[in-house]
Amino acid sequence: MNEMPKSTRKHGKHIRVPVLPDEEAIIKANAEASGLSAASFIRKVAMGYQVESIVDIKQVLELSRVNGDLGRLGGLLKLWLANDPRTANFPPSLIKTLLSKIESTQQELRNIMETILDR
Repeated sequence: MNEMPKSTRKHGKHIRVPVLPDEEAIIKANAEASGLSAASFIRKVAMGYQVESIVDIKQVLELSRVNGDLGRLGGLLKLWLANDPRTANFPPSLIKTLLSKIESTQQELRNIMETILDR
């Protein structure tokens, strides 16, 4: 059997690309932001693949946390509106504080979304 040896990247062809120091810094920063090595980043970009940033993933996790906060606050408000016995002793000032907290959390969500979209 005459099998050809399997080609791997480790033993594959290397391409040397001269870059200026500031270009190298930008490439390395972009690679790090996407969670890739500089070589993997350059390979993916050169092959036309979409490189996703891990920063976006962090922002999505932050949005999930804020969304969970909104869910808990909304649950408390729902109990109060349904005249649940557990919320019978809540003073109106607490409900106003709860509504204010919901509004500020919604604003926090908007700010995070703007941060993601501004990239």
